Amino acid sequence: MSKANWKGFNLMKKNNIDKEQVLQSYLAVSAIKKKLLGKRLSYKEIFALMDEVSHQRLSPILTTYFVAAGFRNGFTSTELFYLTKAMADTGEKLHLKGIVADKHSTGGLSGTRTTMILVPIIASAGFQIPKNSSRAITTPAGTADTMEVLAPVTFDLRKIESMVAKAGGCIVWGGHLGLAPADDVIIQVEAPLSFESFDKVIVSIMAKKVASGSTHLVLDIPVGNTLKIYHFKDAEIIADKFRFLAKKFNIKVAVDINQALEPAGHAVGPNLEARDVLAVLEQKPDRPFILEAKALRLSGKLLDLCLANGGRKSKMNGEEMAREILSSGKALKKMREIIKVQGGNPDVTSDSIKLSPYRFEVPAPKKGTITSFNNHDLTVVARILGCPQDKMAGIYLNGRIDEKVDKSDILCILYSSDKWRLKEARETLENIPIYRIQ
Repeated sequence: MSKANWKGFNLMKKNNIDKEQVLQSYLAVSAIKKKLLGKRLSYKEIFALMDEVSHQRLSPILTTYFVAAGFRNGFTSTELFYLTKAMADTGEKLHLKGIVADKHSTGGLSGTRTTMILVPIIASAGFQIPKNSSRAITTPAGTADTMEVLAPVTFDLRKIESMVAKAGGCIVWGGHLGLAPADDVIIQVEAPLSFESFDKVIVSIMAKKVASGSTHLVLDIPVGNTLKIYHFKDAEIIADKFRFLAKKFNIKVAVDINQALEPAGHAVGPNLEARDVLAVLEQKPDRPFILEAKALRLSGKLLDLCLANGGRKSKMNGEEMAREILSSGKALKKMREIIKVQGGNPDVTSDSIKLSPYRFEVPAPKKGTITSFNNHDLTVVARILGCPQDKMAGIYLNGRIDEKVDKSDILCILYSSDKWRLKEARETLENIPIYRIQ
């Protein structure tokens, strides 16, 4: 250490400043320098970093340097374990006994709100599922943004434990809980650029699961050329890293790698996505069937895990059980119970959720077949419309891949509470079209 630094430490000692804290801060900064140079970090260095970040003692600039270094150089399997453990150990923890079911997605796919269908299905099957979700990072709306349309999502840990005891599950915003708080700080750094590295996605998810006390987890890994993960070979690498960490923390995990070329639901944006979720739970004839199918598949995999390790026998497999729970109305009843325990209106229906009076129908520019869908452009336009802050903003998607359209057929409908934002979104669509028609 330089003479200047030692002189500083002596001055701090004289002024009653915690020398151990100063040493940890110095270690954290040194670790960032090491990572920028592509070197491996020890657990002591990573813990110092996560502790400094979680208590917001590290400046946003230095946090950004660490995020950028990790994005550029990546982490070894051992470093991923250290990061996950340090993130979980420097925050609060949820304490529930027995099987604690959970689900997460690597994300990046708009309009695919499977969590809000899966949670009431799992809770109806008798397994506790305290789902803490994120707000939008790289999509127009996160699960927390969408659930907030139906009920409050900000609670403390003790309240969550109480809600789970009453309803069997909940869907809350994880950013307020202090679970792996370093991750929440890092998310704030990433949000303006709308990006996350693969390793960061893995650590972020697993640290929250460890802190939540999750014992059984289903992981959704969507793959698509306009999503976070472009190639199946990358998805397999990521899945292996998830399995490695899950084994380290004694979490039973099932991974679902799936191709996702377009949103599974009918729309993007908080209110519109909440309507999709309720339409599936209500089993309406015009519900988004692709969203329903994906939610049932993920629910089935999670139920298979829980049943295999919970000592319960069933004549049906997990997906069959999930389908019965959904079609019988049990999932809808459970969702209403969850909404009520979280302080929302349990009588809400898909038809009662309001949409903005300002709207614009986007016509097809020519006759042809929809050959592809650009999720990046969809997100850009949706954010211009006001998502996720404006709950009524969003895009209803009429056109789907492989569908034939005539010129002037309605491809999608734009919604915004601000008519000027609506105008800007219309103009933006002229330069970055969501659909490709051939």
